[in-house]
Order: sequence, then C-alpha cells, then structure tokens
Amino acid sequence: MKVHLQENDPSYRIFLYVFYASAFIMCSITIFGFYAMIQEWSTKGTYVMGEVLVKTEFPTPHFAKLLTWLFFTSIVSWYCVSRLGWKRTVTVSKWKLTMVQLMLLGLAVITLYETIYNFILLSSQITAGMINGVTPDIDSLTVAYPDPNRPWNLIFATKMFLAAFLISAHAFYLSTRPRKSIQELDA
Repeated sequence: MKVHLQENDPSYRIFLYVFYASAFIMCSITIFGFYAMIQEWSTKGTYVMGEVLVKTEFPTPHFAKLLTWLFFTSIVSWYCVSRLGWKRTVTVSKWKLTMVQLMLLGLAVITLYETIYNFILLSSQITAGMINGVTPDIDSLTVAYPDPNRPWNLIFATKMFLAAFLISAHAFYLSTRPRKSIQELDA
C-alpha cells in the first residue's frame, strides 16, 4: 500500500478539489472580515479583531459561524497540502530541514501557549461574570491587549491559535518522519 499520493491516483484529484474549495472559502471569509473591520474602523475609530466572524452565522441563522468555517477549512486545507505537496519536501537539504523543524517547534510552542492563555482568559471572564450574577455574552468577550483601540475577540483568538497550533504541530511531526528519495517512492 502506497502512503504517498501520486498525480495519477484517483484520490489525488479529490484532495486537490477539496483544497481549492477550502482555499476559496478561507479567502472569502478573510476578505469579508477585512471589509467589515475597515467599515467598523472608519465609522467608530476602533474595531474588535474577529468579532464579525464570531457573530456572523452562515448559511442560515443558528448554523455554523464564519469563524467555525474558517477554523475547519484551514485545518482541512493544511491536510490537503500536506498530502499533495510531499514531493516538494523530499529534495530539501538537511540543514534547511533542520531550520524548518526548529521554526515549526517554536511556532507550535508559541501557539500552544497562546491557545492556553486565551482559553484561560475566556474562562476567567465567564467565571467573573457568573460570580457577579450576570451571564456574559460569550461571543462578545474581548481582551484589550496589546492595544485598547484594537481588542481581540477571545473566541476568535482561541480558535485561530488552536488552528495554528494543530497545523504547526502536524507540520513538525511530518518533518521529523524518516524521508525517502523520490526514486524509492515512485518504484
């Protein structure tokens, strides 16, 4: 059984089409998010990073939020890229691969820290609201750091850093697996 996809495998096209669909969805959501952020900045002079993605449900009300679609498609896109682009990584020299591994390890550690940090902030704000007798609107909780004029929505920050952690950890895992030459894999 071959583990690596070849261009002539039937599943290669499936991964390619899923990647294109996911990339289109990610780009559409990102463009919409930037447009909404610019609109909010021009009218209010401030914005909450990611809030429009957390509060917009698509395709119908009470269905998935745009942030959930962005989270899902980023993970799916990365998996498709890792399955489709394996041949390009075989020819990378050992010293370049070592540098990439160190960068991926650093990125995985940083994004894990940020995920835990944002989750703890989210949990503490929910708990503080409950202690005060108020059930907070979880989708509106923010952290005004590092700039009070540009706070981050905590749901947005937590999901995006979690996606970044999963992708960087998976990339690090793939980079540490034993490598074969293209000739060995084509045989």
